[in-house]
Amino acid sequence: MIGNKSACWTFLALALSLGGLLFAQGPSTKATPKENYVGSELYRVYCATCHGVSAKGDGSLADHLRFRPPDLTLIAKRNDGKWSAEKVSRMIDGREPIKGHGGPDMPVWGDAFKSTSQGFDEESVKAKIQALVAYLESLQEGPVKQEK
Repeated sequence: MIGNKSACWTFLALALSLGGLLFAQGPSTKATPKENYVGSELYRVYCATCHGVSAKGDGSLADHLRFRPPDLTLIAKRNDGKWSAEKVSRMIDGREPIKGHGGPDMPVWGDAFKSTSQGFDEESVKAKIQALVAYLESLQEGPVKQEK
């Protein structure tokens, strides 16, 4: 991952604090999390620094990582054209380990979303991840078949 652990944790703290800007709730109404999360904005805040604005693996930190981030627009293509929202969710939240995600250098995003200062509950964490998954699906190159 990043050679300098303190730089990674500084980035994570910044991303989490900026992430609070992505959740807006009116003063008198309780909105459901799915109505409030925008996948492209979550991606920009949490993912683009490593994976790049275009999701091609060319983010501003990519050259400083131990493992080069993959091109996220080719997830389905690398899986014989099949898109599995469940598998991608598991990659983001840490249930399906990925080289470079997790471990001592960088926490998985499921855990990071749970530890935000806004006190997100499990439903909000799941909604954030679902918004990210939907956005990543929209970026896929080539024909995509839904995997059951």
